[in-house]
Amino acid sequence: MLSRRGLMAAAGLWPIAQLRPAGAQTAAPQASTLKVGLLPFGTVAWEAAVIKAEGIDAAEGLSLEGVRLAGSDAARIAFQGGQVDTIVSDLLWAARLRAEGRSVKFLPYSSTEGALMVPGGSALRSVADLAGKRLGVAGGPLDKNWLLLRARAREKDGLDLEREAKPVFGAPPLLMRKLESGELDAALLYWTFCARLEARGFRRLIGADGIAASFGVEGPIALLGYVFDEALLQREPRTIAGFARASARAKQALSSGEAAWAPVRPLMAAEDEATYATLKRAFLEGIPHRKAAAERADAERLYAVLARLGGERLVGAAATLPEGLYWDGGPNG
Repeated sequence: MLSRRGLMAAAGLWPIAQLRPAGAQTAAPQASTLKVGLLPFGTVAWEAAVIKAEGIDAAEGLSLEGVRLAGSDAARIAFQGGQVDTIVSDLLWAARLRAEGRSVKFLPYSSTEGALMVPGGSALRSVADLAGKRLGVAGGPLDKNWLLLRARAREKDGLDLEREAKPVFGAPPLLMRKLESGELDAALLYWTFCARLEARGFRRLIGADGIAASFGVEGPIALLGYVFDEALLQREPRTIAGFARASARAKQALSSGEAAWAPVRPLMAAEDEATYATLKRAFLEGIPHRKAAAERADAERLYAVLARLGGERLVGAAATLPEGLYWDGGPNG
């Protein structure tokens, strides 16, 4: 069994200094510290930067501490090992944890998802045109966007992309370069890569929202969310409710004007103004505005499709979303 030090090394995580603006006062001693996992270039770091720069956490009676993590796998290890209090993760992973007996809650974070990208001058105009084409897919054969695109192509166009297209799986940066060089005809990528490509003149053949709409989804679904242990919610309900409000206030600040983006811009690694503008727009478009009940109703529709296609390898033993998974941000959630 890994020691605390060993677990931290395995996760590739080390605590960093709290993201506190210069000259700010230390949080009051009674303020609870909440450790949030941050990924390289992840947008959670953007939100955390705004929360600290504007003193939102202190105003909500807590102290936010960012913990840098090497990647998604490291984040999951850190959360499960108790090294961080919350991370932003996939709804499917949160659902699987809860179905397997770990009582977690899911607070929607963003509905911005990936898209199928093609060059601006591509002759491809619809999913049906992908027959025989070289198609890059970020992640692996069980990536949720790939499974949904396959299902949409089969049910709407009678096209089996796995057999009738030429899918290639790989890391998003590599696939983006191959699409730019013409080695791929299209690529299904995560949203930050899509935004960068859009700034260079590439276009979306279909987005994740368009794919989801094919299955009767009525609105944008936040498939990414903050994941908390229910035990922490019960121990410190005011702290977690305060964090939920802080997250919402940070998003509101980013929606309200350019000033709030000052501490975020250096974290975005935007090569130019066009890239900055597309990343900013995509982030803002993904801010959740729906009630938890509406989110869950649509998520159940997609979950059923994914459970059917991916089976137990993707979703575990739960054929439906576990009861009690969603948290509405209230103190008793």
